[in-house]
Amino acid sequence: MKQELLKALSTIKGEGDWVALRHVREKGHYFMARDARLDNTTMWNDAGVMVEVMINGQIGYAATPDLSTTSLHAAAKRAREQAFAASKRGVFTFDQSVRPPNKGSYRTPVEKPFADADLAKLTEVLIKGTEKLKSNSSIISTNAMAMNYDIDMVYVSSNGAEIEQSLSQICLESLATASKDGETQTRSNGFISKQMGLELLNENEFYTDCTRVGEEAYELLSAENCPSGTMDLLMAPNQLYLQIHESIGHPLELDRILGDERNYAGWSFINPEDFGTLQYGSKLLNVTFDPTLKSEMACYNFDDGGAKAEKEFLIKDGLLVRGLGALESQKRSDIPGVSNFRASHWNRPPTDRMANLNIEAGTSSLEEMISGVEKGVFMNTNRSWSIDDYRNKFQFGCEYAQMIENGKITKTLKNPNYRGVTTPFWNNLKMVGDKSTFEIWGSPYCGKAEPNQVIRVGHACPTCLFENIEIFGGQ
Repeated sequence: MKQELLKALSTIKGEGDWVALRHVREKGHYFMARDARLDNTTMWNDAGVMVEVMINGQIGYAATPDLSTTSLHAAAKRAREQAFAASKRGVFTFDQSVRPPNKGSYRTPVEKPFADADLAKLTEVLIKGTEKLKSNSSIISTNAMAMNYDIDMVYVSSNGAEIEQSLSQICLESLATASKDGETQTRSNGFISKQMGLELLNENEFYTDCTRVGEEAYELLSAENCPSGTMDLLMAPNQLYLQIHESIGHPLELDRILGDERNYAGWSFINPEDFGTLQYGSKLLNVTFDPTLKSEMACYNFDDGGAKAEKEFLIKDGLLVRGLGALESQKRSDIPGVSNFRASHWNRPPTDRMANLNIEAGTSSLEEMISGVEKGVFMNTNRSWSIDDYRNKFQFGCEYAQMIENGKITKTLKNPNYRGVTTPFWNNLKMVGDKSTFEIWGSPYCGKAEPNQVIRVGHACPTCLFENIEIFGGQ
């Protein structure tokens, strides 16, 4: 494919001061079992080319699923017209430095390619998983799901960029709903999402986890309601990763800070002058953008603008030092950023997006964190969330919790919730778990931009302890 694109580029590069072609092919599978039977299967295979043209410091975009010379020329012409029109009203003038001429490749390390899977066997495993989820007669509904994406991308530009990347991503979910005497509770495995092959689905481990999920759904039926009050909050990685996503990731996106997303995905409470000055969290908080962490959902060597992907600290010892902004936003804002120019597919232009956004491990063991709590709640797995347009005030609900009293876990709690304001919350970070508590999570469903782009992100973090958090029960 690279040679085909280079040949096509040679015939259309005269359309602008700079021209690029980005070809993307995505193949995917979705399998859902429900209540001991196959419920849904979907497969897709889609491909096309995005053409970018720079004229007078502005970039135009046009996409086509047709790789013929005629179609690519037509797309280049549309992109040129768009860029020329923008140049008459541009608020910032770019040059080719925002599209570096890098060359290289990346491929997800895969032991068991999904393309080689025995799909009949896979559906059998999912169906058996729903049977394991039904641990007793109070379980009224069970789901088990597997989904994968295989993406091949090729990017070439008139200033010399040549990049080939192949990603394999997979998601697994198991879920059980229990009901008895008017009480209904749902427990899940948290929707595991990673960049790897079908080796993620270890049959015995999957069945064991399904059994646990079903047992915990039943356990919640007789659990006490979560107490209300200001107390310590111990948060497992399966919940903390969404907290990172919503109250660190989105507010640090430079295009959001610059106002580009305010009419759709919202603005940010962060101001440009906060970088280098704002104590975002306690000195224990170290947050990195790291597209190099093996098996995390959004690993790559280059973003969709050709920038080299490298690990960078966004928050160092609690201090905000860097934003989630690619080269275009860095030029506009004069704020340091990262290689996060990403598009959801071939027919979308790249924007500032999260990729792998992580909290670095600390030094505290789980036992040390629990023993340090006089009164608090240990929460697992997100159930609901709400956050304002500035990514400042928030409220989260979890599926499963445990009471901690005098340094010991004493009982299971249902309907746990907590609320807060972003920087006070992160400044209440009291202890950060060590590597033994560190886990890799992620999501295939991060939405942003107009037209909407749903993109895949990774978040890795340890268990963390927060003090003086407003916790409350609910239904």
